Amino acid sequence: MAMNVGGGDESDVMVDINTTPLIDVMLVLLIMLIITIPIQTHAVKLNMPAGAAPPLTPPVVVRIDVDFDGTVLWNGEVLPDESALEDRLAVVAQMADQPEIHLRPDKLVKYEHVARVMAAVQRLGAKKLGLIGNEQFAD
Repeated sequence: MAMNVGGGDESDVMVDINTTPLIDVMLVLLIMLIITIPIQTHAVKLNMPAGAAPPLTPPVVVRIDVDFDGTVLWNGEVLPDESALEDRLAVVAQMADQPEIHLRPDKLVKYEHVARVMAAVQRLGAKKLGLIGNEQFAD
């Protein structure tokens, strides 16, 4: 391919875009954008409390076990009937700082026994209930 350096047919139209003005405008816009963006600070202002932290006390835990036959145990002590459980739960619910209630059902217990204990906890107003030992049901 040979290059045509003048003297030839001048009727060819140049189809290339002149990008110099476009680049100039983009550079001006970029500089204006950089100047107008406020300098960001990476600090987070927090209002921290003054003084010593209150001592951490471990929570009081009440463990309720439900055996395979529906027997309910309160911290290892067998409860004779459902009213004894409700009496103790009522005392727990009246406390200002309620203890945590850890409910641990046996793997072979019927769900109705566990549901009865959970319903009593909710009905009497105890707020901190957790199920313990769920890994035994993963099988």
